Amino acid sequence: MVLIACSEEMNADANPKSKLIIFDCDSTLSAIEGVDVLGGLRGEALKIEVEALTNQAMAGEISIEAVFGKRLEKIRPRRDECKAVGKLYIEEVEPFAKEVVAAFKAKGWTPIILSGGFVPVIEPLADYLGIDRVEAVPLYFDDGGDYVGFDQRYPTTRNGGKTEIVMELKAEYQPTVVVMVGDGVSDLETKPEVDLFVGFGRYASRSKVRAGADAFIDSLDGLAALVARFE
Repeated sequence: MVLIACSEEMNADANPKSKLIIFDCDSTLSAIEGVDVLGGLRGEALKIEVEALTNQAMAGEISIEAVFGKRLEKIRPRRDECKAVGKLYIEEVEPFAKEVVAAFKAKGWTPIILSGGFVPVIEPLADYLGIDRVEAVPLYFDDGGDYVGFDQRYPTTRNGGKTEIVMELKAEYQPTVVVMVGDGVSDLETKPEVDLFVGFGRYASRSKVRAGADAFIDSLDGLAALVARFE
């Protein structure tokens, strides 16, 4: 597949030491979809309903904003349940994720997780992988650990939100290169704002993502060859 060519003119404001490698989380860095697992804690019927909504949103068949709050209101995950699912992210981590992140960091890249998932669920995986920056949706709990809501203003609760955050990250870091890796249509939406969009299909191969990506891989150990041109 043809890759996006490097720009011949470097942004005059770019930080020559800054290169961003941005990863989706669910079905990319880990095999699971955290919201689906949380749904399963409420019984098989809700698990099936939540999985269907997630798949439709990630395939671009319905909008993210149409399902985001709906799923959470049905699940109402407790703080301790989020912590438990966070451990599962690590147990189901993509086989090459840890070594790939370490290799990118050693070469001067800044790894970032950009997700429509939830901060308290994703942070354990980020710590395990050595990723300091997590962009995901905050959840709110009362003193007893019961769910009381989520940050409805957070960009990844809606379509186009990941693109907004990529733009903010570019303004903050002034990077010379930005690479995005993900499995969903919400990830693909960032393509106009990155130098290389890599679709990922180990756990969920989505036709729109495969067709629209600059490159498509089924294992994270294929990333190094794709970004070699930027190093």
